[in-house]
Amino acid sequence: MTDSTRDQLQDGSYEFLAIFLEGLPFIFLGTLVSGFLGTYLPRNAFEKILPKNPILAIMASGLLGAVFPVCECAVVPVIRRLVKNGFPVSCALAYMLAAPIFNPVTAISTFKAFNDSYFVVGARLGMGYLIAVLVGIAILRVAHGRFLKPSAQAESGHEHHHPRNLNSAMNNSLRDFMDVGLYFTIGVILTSLLKTTWIDPTTDFWKGLTDNSILATPAMMGLAFFLSLCSTSDAFIAANIGNFSYAPKLAFMVFGPMMDAKLLFLYSTVFRWKFIIILLAALFVLTGGLSILAETVYENYWESAQP
Repeated sequence: MTDSTRDQLQDGSYEFLAIFLEGLPFIFLGTLVSGFLGTYLPRNAFEKILPKNPILAIMASGLLGAVFPVCECAVVPVIRRLVKNGFPVSCALAYMLAAPIFNPVTAISTFKAFNDSYFVVGARLGMGYLIAVLVGIAILRVAHGRFLKPSAQAESGHEHHHPRNLNSAMNNSLRDFMDVGLYFTIGVILTSLLKTTWIDPTTDFWKGLTDNSILATPAMMGLAFFLSLCSTSDAFIAANIGNFSYAPKLAFMVFGPMMDAKLLFLYSTVFRWKFIIILLAALFVLTGGLSILAETVYENYWESAQP
């Protein structure tokens, strides 16, 4: 084994442990919540809370992150259990995509990372919410069987198949943890390998994109995908990667929490792979377009309006 190979293996091991240990507590928390929801939450309980109008229900679901703030790792097992309990899939998808971005923890971290910039915070949260709602509306009338895995579809028959007690809740949590944790681990292994072999933001390639937002924006979304950072801390990375303008950095902070390498495998516990690929493409286009639009608004209107 050469020294170079040994160094790569060592770096890959460190990256694996860093990402795994960062995400594992949230996976555990998410599956714990999902287990208790599956045991104690009455079927179709959200129908009593959400507006009857489906579009308004999706819009309300996108705001739930402000009340129930979770990161992207924790939200997947939660919505998986909610969908099985009868939560509308369009609403669940809107909550899943918006919650890691549209929440107070992410807002505060972004505000501090970008030197108290209200524009960046508003643009990030607004874009995350808008994209989540648009995706939820887009699948509103699509048959669930076309994109949901059979194991994630709403259960028919009796309201509960297991007794409502602590033992049942913990068993549900353990099953979810083993299922989701396996895919999470696979995603982390892939991410750590990519980070230590292909990705280096200090190279000439990244430096050459500094003055070209059109090319830098998709490049930064690709970087966010492979780095697989937590939404509560990625703003500090975005703020310090090169001298990029607002579009690439916004795209980095919006696309990453919605779609990254480890999330691909977490999403596969809920959705079919064909839908995941379509979702990836849709999020890529929407995030890139809105990020460039936000930068244009900043340069032409916001910046000139500041005292």
